[in-house]
Parts: sequence; structure tokens; C-alpha cells
Amino acid sequence: MAEVISHAPSGCPALVLNADFRPLSYYPLSLWPWQEVIKAVFLERVDVVAEYDQYVHSPSLTMRIPSVIALREFVRQDRPPAFTRFNVFLRDGFECAYCGSTEDLTFDHVIPRSKGGRTSWENIVAACSPCNLRKGGRLPREVRMHPHVRPHRPSTYELQEIGRRFPPNHLHATWLDYLYWDVELEG
Repeated sequence: MAEVISHAPSGCPALVLNADFRPLSYYPLSLWPWQEVIKAVFLERVDVVAEYDQYVHSPSLTMRIPSVIALREFVRQDRPPAFTRFNVFLRDGFECAYCGSTEDLTFDHVIPRSKGGRTSWENIVAACSPCNLRKGGRLPREVRMHPHVRPHRPSTYELQEIGRRFPPNHLHATWLDYLYWDVELEG
């Protein structure tokens, strides 16, 4: 469960919203460092939605550091997600597809490469090291190890929905109106 903080998180990152006021990404949460945010504000690429109580100073200007910004131009998110180790783990909920463990994850070719299996969304699953070693270069039926889920190419929307199950440890109070996680208020 995420904890809500009222002080600025370390480094004062800003939550980045698309032009429709939805986060660009839930996992990892779309955050920009304050320096990039200030530059985007002056280049008129974003609108400031909320601010921290901290200030940044220059010789000619004092400005509160933005905590939530919205892009002025909508960024389409309908392109297929990249095939990466992280995205495979995210698709599989950071759990071994064979036993459900969340420890020591690797990825496994369901049909081993030695038997013609490809490195693709449709043939790769997250697997803990013990399951991966146990299965080795054999087919699932040969070792009676079948993945709990069918490996598939996820949509960007699907990965975002899965990512919402994994909130960061700390969320700034100004971000809450734009995020949808179960949160606990700090003391």
C-alpha cells in the first residue's frame, strides 16, 4: 500500500499527465525531475497543475516547483509496447508463470530455443530461477510445467492497467486526484 506524503519527495519530481489529465504511465510512474519540468514550463510545452511549497530561484525569478504538470499536446499511447524484460515481467505481474514466486525472476522460453522457440511475446514468460532451471531446455509437457497464463503480446493499455497494481512507496498528496491506488495517509 502506498503512503501519502505532504512534504516534497526527494528531488521534487513532478507527476506528468497527458493532455487528458491521465498519467502518461503508471508503472513506472511518469515522473520528471524538477529541472526538466522548469524547462518544459518555459518552453510552454506543459501547464502547471499543482506545486510544492519549495521554490527555485534564479537572478531574475523565483518560482514554486511544480508537483503536477499536464502536457499541452496529447501523446497517443496506442503503439504496441516494446518487447523488453521489464515489460514481460510487468505483463506477468512480476510473478513466475509456473509457481507464482516473486523472487529471483528470469525469463523462460516456453518452447526452448533449442527446439525452435523464438524470443517473442508469444513464447516468453517470467520464471523464477528454480523453475527455469528445473524446466531447462525441455518442453512444458515433458516436465509437466505449464505456464499459468498464455504468453501473449499485451497492449499498452493492458500494461498500464497491470502497472496500477504496483504503486510506488510514496505518493505526494498533490498527485492523488490523478492516480487510482489504495493509499494510506501519513501520520
